[in-house]
Amino acid sequence: MNDKTANLVWHHATVTRARREVQNGHRSGVVWFTGLSGAGKSTLAHAVEEALHQAGSRTFVFDGDNVRHGLCSDLGFSVEDRTENIRRIGEMTKLFAEAGVIALTAFISPLRADRDRVRQLVGADFVEIYVKCPLAVCEQRDVKGMYAKARQGLIKEFTGISSPYEEPESPELAVDTSVTDLDASVRQVVDLLKARGLVPA
Repeated sequence: MNDKTANLVWHHATVTRARREVQNGHRSGVVWFTGLSGAGKSTLAHAVEEALHQAGSRTFVFDGDNVRHGLCSDLGFSVEDRTENIRRIGEMTKLFAEAGVIALTAFISPLRADRDRVRQLVGADFVEIYVKCPLAVCEQRDVKGMYAKARQGLIKEFTGISSPYEEPESPELAVDTSVTDLDASVRQVVDLLKARGLVPA
C-alpha cells in the first residue's frame, strides 16, 4: 500500500470469482503471450480465443496495439513507459480474472521483471506462453517495415534491434512459430490450459 491508497478499502463483492467460475463452467486466469514483434503473438492469442469461445469459455484478448490506442495512449516506449504499460495491463487482467474471464494478452513485454511482477500479482492462474521466433524470421514477416525503420535509426527503442528482449527462463509453454503452424500451436496452448484445469478437458 502506498500513500495514495492509504485511505482506500477494498470492497468485497457478494458475487465472488468462485461463483462466476461455477456459472461459466470453467476457471478464470491470465494467459500471457510474450515474444518479439512479428513472432505471432496476436495471431496465436486470437486463434486460441476463437477455440476457447467455440468451446463455450468466456474470454477477452488484450492486444498490445489496441491497448495503446486507449488505456495506455499516454505512454511511449522508454523502459519506464514499457514497465508502466505492463503494470496497467497486469492490473486489468487480474480484474478480468476476478470477473471469471480467461484474459489473454499479446504484448512484447520485453523485460522479465515486468512479466514476473504480473505473475506475482495474478498468482497461480498466470500462464506464460513464450511465442518464440528467430529475429530474422520476424523481420521477414514485418509487412509494416518496422524492423527496417528501426535498423535505419528511424524508430528508437525498438525491441530486438535497439532495445533488449529478455527471453522467459521458465515459461509454462514455448511455441516456436517458425517451425510450428498455427493450428498445431493453438492445440499446444489449449492442451496446456486443459492440463492446468483452466478449461474443461
